[in-house]
Amino acid sequence: MIGSFSAGPVANYFGRKRGLMLNNILALIGAVLMGFSNKANSYEMLIIGRFVIGINCGINTGIVPMYLSEIAPFNLRGGIGVLNQLGVTFGILLSQVLGLTEILGTQTLWGILLGLTAVPAIYQLITLPFCPESPRYLLINIDEPKEAEKALKLLRNTVNVSADISEMQVEYEEEQKEEKISVLQLLKMRSLRLPLIISVVMQLSQQLSGITGVLYYSTSIFEDAGIEPEKSAYATLSTGSVMVIMTIVTIPLMDRVGRRTLHLWGLALMILWASILTVSLATKDSWEGSAYLSIICVIAFVVGFALGPGSIPWLIVAELFSQGPRGAAISVAFFINWSANFLVGLTFPLLQKSLDAYVFVIFIILLVLFWLFTYKFLPETRNKSFEEISAIFRRNVNKPDSEYVSIPSKQAATQDNKL
Repeated sequence: MIGSFSAGPVANYFGRKRGLMLNNILALIGAVLMGFSNKANSYEMLIIGRFVIGINCGINTGIVPMYLSEIAPFNLRGGIGVLNQLGVTFGILLSQVLGLTEILGTQTLWGILLGLTAVPAIYQLITLPFCPESPRYLLINIDEPKEAEKALKLLRNTVNVSADISEMQVEYEEEQKEEKISVLQLLKMRSLRLPLIISVVMQLSQQLSGITGVLYYSTSIFEDAGIEPEKSAYATLSTGSVMVIMTIVTIPLMDRVGRRTLHLWGLALMILWASILTVSLATKDSWEGSAYLSIICVIAFVVGFALGPGSIPWLIVAELFSQGPRGAAISVAFFINWSANFLVGLTFPLLQKSLDAYVFVIFIILLVLFWLFTYKFLPETRNKSFEEISAIFRRNVNKPDSEYVSIPSKQAATQDNKL
């Protein structure tokens, strides 16, 4: 929560690339503290290490989607943005595998497991220097047009980047008409209120969907459904595997089907399978097959999550805002995301204990509300430039909510024809 709220200021002050590089210092500090806490017999080191690595994760989840959306051509921005979620889901699966009792999930080896956090941090420190800085940051934030053009040529692998420069120049000119926007100013601006509300609700649709409870407590869910304890951990691996596979599937779909459609389909599937899971858990004492149906429901629930709510909230915030307010918007939205994650992680065991088989009824109600909100308010951002997306809200700021819909563009039509 703290790290995500800091992501915008860090990205704007140090830059996207340098901000990510400096953030790896926190990862290394956290890895050392956690990795040696077992040998030092110090729970204080473990707690401090977890705190530091939490800040690192919050900053990463803020800057990485921003950086990817800014370096990608607009017709590939969705697919490239999903690569962020692919990294997250692969990390979850890898941690589930390494955490098995047959590997590192033991009383003597868990310190090594937590210390492995240093590996991706070292990898980033080695590889990030070879990556270009965000051209948008170079041109719009620090007014370095030559460096921006140089970065674009490297990213596009061509010397002809005039179209990208022109599009950024239009955005730059619009930004010059406004003051730099802080979080407090963002919260007060009526013209940015709707995209901010959409961004916040999208974060809540991810974390209050019930997926956090499934990922954190899937092993106990399977055990409650009747799966033997020694087998439940392996059943949990199926959720991580499906997340990775479905995230890969959504990469080409993101820029063909669109964000809005995928999010609606994902939420609908989660509503369906959470309802069936509730019935399955309620009949576990009277029907032997309910245990296996529960596994199918959890896996299908994860499929729906990976189809839309898993990746779209991360990338949609960067798309709904122009360069000026983007950092502040990401700080607010992702702070809400991690706050909701914390809330569900803290309360799900209590809800599970008090509601038993009907614990997912709460999430089903919330999912229905999120589906209705998405259907009514979320515009389609596929194949639109950042300036075109911002124009949707500027043009409609005085119009009724029902008119907040996607506005076609010549560029989008051209891209559709190409596809």
